[in-house]
Amino acid sequence: MDTLLRPWTPDDAPIILAASVEPMMDRQFTAQIDSLAAAEEWIALLASHRTDDTAYAFAVLHEGVPVGNVAVSSVERRHLTGWVSYWMREEARGKGLATRACRAVSEFAFSELGLFRLEIAHRLDNPASCRVATGAGYAVEGVERARLLYDGVRYDTETHARLATD
Repeated sequence: MDTLLRPWTPDDAPIILAASVEPMMDRQFTAQIDSLAAAEEWIALLASHRTDDTAYAFAVLHEGVPVGNVAVSSVERRHLTGWVSYWMREEARGKGLATRACRAVSEFAFSELGLFRLEIAHRLDNPASCRVATGAGYAVEGVERARLLYDGVRYDTETHARLATD
């Protein structure tokens, strides 16, 4: 795989902890990351998902240092589908890394995992995420009303998809 991506390792825990305290990043983690131990547990959880063939997460590297995450999750073997997500640390945003990482993980999902359809959704108030999805070849499919709930507020999302044949 491209040297842009590699699996997360326990040594990356300080980077995960630092990322988790950036504004709005708490939404990117399935559990609260408030210590190195919690960051190590998150990384171990990612490894277990890989072993279970349910999700594959990768550190996005810039000059050899992890600055973000890209993943294909909700791997569903019957229909050969998956869900792509990504986040970047503040200092790495706007450099095209998320788009490149999204393309790379998509190619991994199609060629290595044998998936056929990948989906991405983003909040309508997140135009940067929309640029990543479209830049990575994901076609807009529509809006899901009130899909997400954060801090008591519902948000619409725009769904994108990419097929192995695209």
